[in-house]
Amino acid sequence: MADERPGVVGTGATVPDDAARPQEAPEDVTDITWERTVERAKKPVAVMFHSPSCAFCHQMEPYFRNFAGEYRDSVVFVKIDILKNPWTAERYGVRSTPTFKFFCDGKAVQEMVGAVYPALLKKMVEDVLVHGRECAKNSTAIDYEITGYG
Repeated sequence: MADERPGVVGTGATVPDDAARPQEAPEDVTDITWERTVERAKKPVAVMFHSPSCAFCHQMEPYFRNFAGEYRDSVVFVKIDILKNPWTAERYGVRSTPTFKFFCDGKAVQEMVGAVYPALLKKMVEDVLVHGRECAKNSTAIDYEITGYG
């Protein structure tokens, strides 16, 4: 049975009872660990860009944590604090939180911004599992060389 959580009052959204229990906690990554954890991952990666003062981030975290437990065998779930790790947020054009980005083969293949319906977030995870690798193979690599000195 679902119950209304204090952080979600007034939205009509409910959090499943199992989301209230600790699930597989998404790993916290930094600018330094980003490449190893996300870009070189063998599995698809779901990333939540967040900030500590973001109310919507706190609202979405129980769902993200729940999905991390539900999909732990097929998707890696990580979180990154954009205030402590501005380089990665800037590199991927994150301008507000929460921002959810999905990566396959080190390439961003899907994005969702803001406090979204949890069902949409779950649908996006499932879509990335089905189509993510194909999408990544058909996308163009971005050259991050920004010095201009080649």
